[in-house]
Amino acid sequence: MSDALRFEWVRIRTLRSTYWLIASAVFLNIAVALAVALLTRNEPLNSQVVGVVVTGGGPNSPVPLVAVFLAIIGILATGHEYRYGTIQPTLTTVPHRSTLLTAKVVVLLVTALVVTAVSLIATITTASFIWGEVPGLTDWPLNAAIPGHFVLVLLWTVLGAALAQLCRGVPTALAVVLVVPLVVEQLILSLSYVSVLHWLAPAVKFLPFTAGQQLVHLGGEVDAEFFGRWLSGGVFAAFVAIILAVAWTSFTGRDA
Repeated sequence: MSDALRFEWVRIRTLRSTYWLIASAVFLNIAVALAVALLTRNEPLNSQVVGVVVTGGGPNSPVPLVAVFLAIIGILATGHEYRYGTIQPTLTTVPHRSTLLTAKVVVLLVTALVVTAVSLIATITTASFIWGEVPGLTDWPLNAAIPGHFVLVLLWTVLGAALAQLCRGVPTALAVVLVVPLVVEQLILSLSYVSVLHWLAPAVKFLPFTAGQQLVHLGGEVDAEFFGRWLSGGVFAAFVAIILAVAWTSFTGRDA
């Protein structure tokens, strides 16, 4: 396992796309923090505003910014192996497929954890400079939304890697992580408010990406009926686990 982890660590840190995607994720979150802080600099500071800064938009954003970029890193981590035909030498170097996939997931999770922490520190620092004070992060709902944000990013990262492994390439996996939450689920959510299609409303809580966004819920009422924060997160986690299990089974049971 140590050799596989070392192999994956060298691979991910020698790809220029890794640095571009991480820089883009942090920069965009800082831009959101700066914009929100400037718009609210003359207003009383509250947990909802701080939560939007920390999580890059909160639950009202259809996709979490950092999570999307980390998911793309996950997609490239497995999809590039098939796109450039490096899967054969990779399996020659690390012949045990479950070990290889485990190493990929572990390296990606560590990367996602570090990037999310750096992004959080950067956004809070940026916003605090504008606000003139450091907001408290241990009050409700921040004490739940911030851990939820970390979990959400980690799940997106694993999902990206699993989808690329399942699809054996980059384009289809990219389409799923962008089109499904931004188009498909938003369309279903909008249609559920139409009176003749109100029967769609009970299904909204089971939309995986939409449910996942409840991990960064910042309190107050929501338009649709969802499970609680962690149960909704469980819906998204179950979706990710199913995709990962299918991808894992397929990878270990078919030709490279």
